[in-house]
Amino acid sequence: LKCSAFDSFRFLIKGGLAGAAVYVAYDQGLLGSGREGAEALRKVQETLPPAIQEWTNYLGWEVKLPPTPKFDFSVSDSWNKGVHKVMSALSVAPTRACEYTAEGWKHVKDLVK
Repeated sequence: LKCSAFDSFRFLIKGGLAGAAVYVAYDQGLLGSGREGAEALRKVQETLPPAIQEWTNYLGWEVKLPPTPKFDFSVSDSWNKGVHKVMSALSVAPTRACEYTAEGWKHVKDLVK
């Protein structure tokens, strides 16, 4: 009984943390459009390194952070290209499935002969 209550408590804590993570991602625009995601990435690149440096200085650690990487591509354009590729593949999937099925049956018939 004692172990079961502890497991339930751990489940609630993990569920709460996961819910909080999803809420923060939604609140910061990471689950929105590609443009909103790119803006959120830019904010993180500007905010996170100074915050980490401040904490390491506060803790007395000597840490030199590398510069943040620069991205030479548009996140929204890459997202849109990926969506177009997936939709294109899905649109021809029924035709391809019929072709592959016909080829499979032909191969099986040739093996049976």
